[in-house]
Amino acid sequence: MTTALPASSPSPAGASALPTATVQTVLGPVDPATLGRVMVHEHPLSLAPGPWTTGGGDVDEHAIALAASALAPLLDHGIDVVVDLSPYGVVGRADHGENIELLAEVSRRSGVHIVAGTSVYLEAFSPAWTVDAGLDAMAERMSADLTRGIAGTAVRAGVLGEQATGLGAITPHEDKCLRAAARAHLRTGAAIMTHTTHGTMALEQVAILRDEGADLSRVVIGHMDIQPDIDVLAAVLEMGACLALDTIGKQHWDFFLAPQPTPETDGEYGKRGYFRSDLSRARILAELWRRGYGDQILLAQDLTGAEVSLNPTTHGQWGYAYLPAVFLPLAMEHGLPPEAADTLLRSTPLRLLTLGGGS
Repeated sequence: MTTALPASSPSPAGASALPTATVQTVLGPVDPATLGRVMVHEHPLSLAPGPWTTGGGDVDEHAIALAASALAPLLDHGIDVVVDLSPYGVVGRADHGENIELLAEVSRRSGVHIVAGTSVYLEAFSPAWTVDAGLDAMAERMSADLTRGIAGTAVRAGVLGEQATGLGAITPHEDKCLRAAARAHLRTGAAIMTHTTHGTMALEQVAILRDEGADLSRVVIGHMDIQPDIDVLAAVLEMGACLALDTIGKQHWDFFLAPQPTPETDGEYGKRGYFRSDLSRARILAELWRRGYGDQILLAQDLTGAEVSLNPTTHGQWGYAYLPAVFLPLAMEHGLPPEAADTLLRSTPLRLLTLGGGS
């Protein structure tokens, strides 16, 4: 159920209205009925560990070529849409989003549709302009990214996210940006996809978004496969929100509490190592499906170059294909019915990504 990528340019940057009943990709609006399966949380411009890998060549060209070659195999698994949830200033997105047009070229070369998010990450990693901006200014910026284009380009965002909160806490800045996302959502109808740090503050995120009047059926609470308490996951779902099991394959990872200090100093700084098995993820997915929550769950890998070497048998061996080729069969061995795949990877994510037309 795939469609050729649109040959036309993206919507004009000056346009003010969102299209009706379409998925907004970096190459323009697409009819959701023509789309296949979806990976809802990736960062395709974050695959290279650094400019040195280009051998002195063009850094942007290297990032584009690497991303395109990594994404293309998804088509063999019926996945033709990837959502880039890179916040300003991290995992491949420039501080003001001015490199967003690189994603359009990645899409053209790979044959995979890409939907861009707009969001702000954890306060410690946020660009100064986002910290300085007030709530109204942030809501306006996010709305403009959806309706006019990111950083003055013609590339529109198609979703709000990954909007982030911290480890066991929500700073005033993070609260502001989450509320700004909710207000942009109310103006545009775009879905919200969040980042929880290791599954903490999930219920608090839902409460803030509900306080702002968000439609919780169009809210996805992210990284909940790292939360070990299935009752917390069920509580989020009972509140009416969706959740993402979106770090599949990331069994080992490092978490940096904050960037290295500037100027850098010798010695230790805030980093923790974590392990989360895909077997536990598979069992949780099968159990949530058994409890009747299947149409509120989305899947992805959150794959970045930084973690590939830490996970040589998952991301390192399979890349983006790990989820459909290895993880889904594992989940089916533990009770997930085969028919679940289309709900998890197609009908639910496309419902959330569709703008207008009663979505």
